Amino acid sequence: MASGIKDKVAIIGMGCSRFGERWDVGTEALLAEAFDEALQDAGIERGQIDAAWTGSCFDRINVGNSAIPAATALRLDGIPVSRMENMCATGTEALRGAAYAVASGAVDIALAIGSEKLKDTGYGGLPVQTKGTFNDLWLPMGSAPAGFAQLAAGYRTRHNIPKEDLKRAIGHVSWKSHQNGVLSPKAHLRKAVPLETILNAPMIAEPLGLFDCCGVSDGAAAAIVTTPEIARALGKRDLVTIKAIQLSVSSGRESTTDQWDGSYVRNTRNAATKAYKEAGITDPREQLGLIEVHDCFSITELVTMEDLFLSEDGRAVSDILDGFYDRDGKVPCQVDGGLKCFGHPIGASGLRMAYEIYNQLLGRAGERQLSNVSMGLTHNLGGVPYLGVAAVSVLGLQ
Repeated sequence: MASGIKDKVAIIGMGCSRFGERWDVGTEALLAEAFDEALQDAGIERGQIDAAWTGSCFDRINVGNSAIPAATALRLDGIPVSRMENMCATGTEALRGAAYAVASGAVDIALAIGSEKLKDTGYGGLPVQTKGTFNDLWLPMGSAPAGFAQLAAGYRTRHNIPKEDLKRAIGHVSWKSHQNGVLSPKAHLRKAVPLETILNAPMIAEPLGLFDCCGVSDGAAAAIVTTPEIARALGKRDLVTIKAIQLSVSSGRESTTDQWDGSYVRNTRNAATKAYKEAGITDPREQLGLIEVHDCFSITELVTMEDLFLSEDGRAVSDILDGFYDRDGKVPCQVDGGLKCFGHPIGASGLRMAYEIYNQLLGRAGERQLSNVSMGLTHNLGGVPYLGVAAVSVLGLQ
């Protein structure tokens, strides 16, 4: 019987580049920016790293699709370095590879690093790039906003939510993130946006307006992991450990059955159920101190609140409008501004979310610091709601 990795792996160092239109650097420099901060935070030399997992999704356009560019940029000489690619869950997938290697006893210290430099590829996010012949047969003319906008129709129908109420709730989601992003020095966008501006913005895919969509960006983030015993031997006192990392990938079942009504994301529910079991979470609404979720679109964040079992089915609209997920709410969501303010350099996003949780747990989040945080969650969602991959990780103080 598998026992999971709860508290078997400690994060001893993390780093994050500044996100944004990074015309000033290439991908290699972005990687180094995040890696150097993580090394300094961990207090180790690069020669102490036994293995590395590097995540990128579309960056083959810039640097190729093997692990060699990352190994070269970071001077990781003679150790196993593996490239991960699993759509928007890529960064968390890299962390999963490094954590599992440490938990298994295969290595003592491992690096997870994710990066993406999209601004100079010309990739605008519309339409999605090909994901293979079979996938494209299912989604020949699809786009990300259109795919996620369909969640809104399914959600409204299932829960009998007035169109105006749902629009106001998803507007609040974006308003909240922009309010929070102002306090994040490394965010791409750091400007508060009035709710009326968000609600009246040009429509992209009904009901998603311009401010309901996250943008394309450049960035990198990194984590160095080891066992709690080695962490203490290195002088670490306040240990952030991995309580759980779980992944769920769609087989396409949602599109071929009448048992899925398009109002939720089945993969997120699968991954969350497994992650809570692994972490020993029985009441996420009470036990989680903050969350970073995949707010590629505002409707995604709203539905995710129910898919993570934080809001009861049909109650996310009222919870959001009541401020439950605001910075001063019971379970703050996107304290750093989320994808809405950092943008979405695909390979980096999962690790960027972990970076925020890690700093909040250690009391190092500056102006954004929350009080009494002992456990946080990250969530990624790649693909579209009916065909994709979801990742959920839980980090906490040991």
